[in-house]
Amino acid sequence: MDVKGQAAIVTGAASGLGRATATALAAAGAKVTLLDRDAETLDAVAKEIGGLAAPCDVTSADSVKEAIAKGRDAHGAARICVNCAGVVHGGRIVGREGPMDLDAFSRVVQINLIGTFNVMSQAAADMLTLEEQDEGERGVIINTTSIAAFEGQFGQSAYSASKGGVASLTLPAAREFAPKGVRVMCIAPGIFETPMFNGLPQETLDALLAKTLFPKRLGKPEEYAKLVLSICANTMLNGETIRLDGAIRLEPR
Repeated sequence: MDVKGQAAIVTGAASGLGRATATALAAAGAKVTLLDRDAETLDAVAKEIGGLAAPCDVTSADSVKEAIAKGRDAHGAARICVNCAGVVHGGRIVGREGPMDLDAFSRVVQINLIGTFNVMSQAAADMLTLEEQDEGERGVIINTTSIAAFEGQFGQSAYSASKGGVASLTLPAAREFAPKGVRVMCIAPGIFETPMFNGLPQETLDALLAKTLFPKRLGKPEEYAKLVLSICANTMLNGETIRLDGAIRLEPR
């Protein structure tokens, strides 16, 4: 799919991977609707790239419905949907004070997994009604999992479970939407320069980077965005999760 002139939705667009993706899509000529809870920052980013800010809570069906409708009214139904919204929570399943707080576990699953499903399903409902383009394609959905979905470390149970769910959505969704020409892909980033990792102690980051084979650095959000553009352009990519991680493999701790 040539993204130029196409309507696109990006969640988590106020910062990190989402912001870089929204910026790259806009630079390539897409009409981008930016979704995030941080309305003030979202508005500033939208103005910067010439996109449309649609503040929303991805865990709310009504909030997402309103945001997608706002984008549809301005740009038409989106053919591109990229889900980057996510949070992390560290902690043992059973710690010194007992079992992990269930609300904390639920919040991570609600945002990372249910939020992704919420936006994906509502965006897909629009895509399935669009006219076919080259090779019968109607749209592409790109979700964001994590290498923690496959190699979750000690203390990452909530995050790993939520991201494992996102990865597992890829193939059944791709199979369901394939007859109507909508592709579903998933990206599993490693250690990236995002607010999620910027808050880690330097010694923790150094230990993670030591496990990265090449390049030995944090990934750049712009590199994630480049992969998004490549997935959009390559119609053969469907139903798969791509690791973007410098060949890092996480150990138990």
